[in-house]
Amino acid sequence: MIRVALVGHRGRTGSEVAKALQAAPDIEYLGGLGRGDDLASSLESNRPQALVDFTHPGAALDHALAAVASGAAPVIGTSGLSPEAVDRLESACQAAGLGGIVAPNFAIGAVLMMHLAERAAPYFEAVEVIEAHHAGKADAPSGTALATARRLAAHGSFTYNRPEKTTLEGTRGGEEGGVGIHSLRLPGVVADQEVIFGLPGQTMAITHRTTSREAFAPGVLLAIRRVTSEARFYRGLDDLLDLR
Repeated sequence: MIRVALVGHRGRTGSEVAKALQAAPDIEYLGGLGRGDDLASSLESNRPQALVDFTHPGAALDHALAAVASGAAPVIGTSGLSPEAVDRLESACQAAGLGGIVAPNFAIGAVLMMHLAERAAPYFEAVEVIEAHHAGKADAPSGTALATARRLAAHGSFTYNRPEKTTLEGTRGGEEGGVGIHSLRLPGVVADQEVIFGLPGQTMAITHRTTSREAFAPGVLLAIRRVTSEARFYRGLDDLLDLR
């Protein structure tokens, strides 16, 4: 049995992950922690082998580093962490001889969407990413959209259109490495992303839609099992799915 604790168990995603942890036959769910709970004391008394975090980008790194200090492998699903923060966490895991993972998206379909888009990147001149999340999401663009754009930019050379005149500031969204990014925040949405490629006379779209937050649970369980069995740090689910 793998001993697992969860930070953010009352959140939209965390509550679904908690159900999956309780139902998994090989996991001993030690319970959830929220705001006001003493994480350090809980880690000291319960000694989890993994700490799962679905909270806020301003707190996730501290939670992860506290987990490493207690001997627990961090499984971070909170998006919005800076590259420097992820580097720092990886160094901490390596120094402690622990596995760990920071994933912009734990939905397996979303990981496949990014992988397919990456494969298509060298064949197109332009590409834009449109992501939609619930109205309460703390960061924009999403970690998935930003990771997608960076991966596309690493595998293709894109022209980003800048209009001669912009009558409404921000209409063209953001840009990362020649890849346009647009963020929608609407009630009724869970997490969707569309990658639209363009060439003269044609376009191609790769789309992933999340209809329920239970979509994240299988990826979280896969990550827990892997990072508690080997001292390796992962930046996404790709390597766990043998896609690279």
